[in-house]
Amino acid sequence: MGGLRVETKHGRDYNVQSVGATSAVKEYVCPGCSLAVTPSTPHIVAWRADGLFGEADDLAARRHWHTHCWRIS
Repeated sequence: MGGLRVETKHGRDYNVQSVGATSAVKEYVCPGCSLAVTPSTPHIVAWRADGLFGEADDLAARRHWHTHCWRIS
């Protein structure tokens, strides 16, 4: 996985991490376009960095996005 960074979108901070093709082994549904993020597809994992219920809840709510969908969200 790529390095963890914090990005601000719509006034909220998100932890963002890149996932390379070799590390992408499962299929997920992108919340940006509702299409599959298929295995072997480089993508982004994002979760709230400033959630109200603590880090464990934030991690549990992380989502896998197509890189393009995350950029335009």
